[in-house]
Amino acid sequence: MSLSETLTAGVTIRPATATDTAVIGRLGALLVREHHDFDPQRFIAATSRTEASYGGFLGTQLAEPNIVILVAEREGEVIGYTYAGVEGPDYMSLRGPAGVFNDIVVDPAHRGQGVGRMLLDATLEALKAGGAPRVVLSTAERNAAAQRLFERAGFRRTMIEMTREL
Repeated sequence: MSLSETLTAGVTIRPATATDTAVIGRLGALLVREHHDFDPQRFIAATSRTEASYGGFLGTQLAEPNIVILVAEREGEVIGYTYAGVEGPDYMSLRGPAGVFNDIVVDPAHRGQGVGRMLLDATLEALKAGGAPRVVLSTAERNAAAQRLFERAGFRRTMIEMTREL
């Protein structure tokens, strides 16, 4: 068994269900806090309602036909999730139909073990099965770990977001 197989042993990737929304909300709030820490002027701050709001929003997305929400589970515990969707042309973004990858979060206690790559690969397969000819995503400028994950998975840089306070 290789090291990556050892680290990911016992991890299952599956579609999220309504019973997962509380833990997904907690992980989503973690995503909000991490991004706010990267750049407090650009990213919103988490509040006491962020976990419930995030989990509630993603719960509304579970039944949407073009949405993919997957969780990584180890020994009955959800340790990460992804949120993505298949979209048509977007003239504001100057792109044709695509899978749009919105979130990927792995609980910090389980990072560096290949779980993020498992989630990413499973989500890419689901988007492809949903008809997406390509996948686009955004990542925080300071999120070097996520950028390495995406680059290793074959993503290339195509856009640079710039922000200016008024």
